Amino acid sequence: MQENKSPLSPHLQIYKWQISSLLSITHRIVGVVNFFAITLICFWSLSLLLGVESYEIMYAFFNSFFGKFIAIGLCWTFSFHILNELRHLFWDLGYGFDLKISKITGVLALVGSFILTIIFYLIGTNFF
Repeated sequence: MQENKSPLSPHLQIYKWQISSLLSITHRIVGVVNFFAITLICFWSLSLLLGVESYEIMYAFFNSFFGKFIAIGLCWTFSFHILNELRHLFWDLGYGFDLKISKITGVLALVGSFILTIIFYLIGTNFF
């Protein structure tokens, strides 16, 4: 059997990550997380039908440190997914394919998702 001496393409030792590839992977992962989050939100809403006791359990969970961390994390995932999806929408319309514009919109989607998360957190804590 012949030994194949050709390198992998792209070779993992010389491959340079780009913001578009990182955002693409993150967009897919966040989409799966959001699917499970929406399912959790639906079950939480349905717990209202079971009475106050079941709702109070979820309320107590979301008032804990871990629950607040999950809520803020989900706020970021939804914000990131929406902003990155707007970026994809403009690509579908034929705009933003230039490498420089693609990098700028990628950074805007990432930074904007954190800014939106902070704004939603401040609104949720009745800061405004």
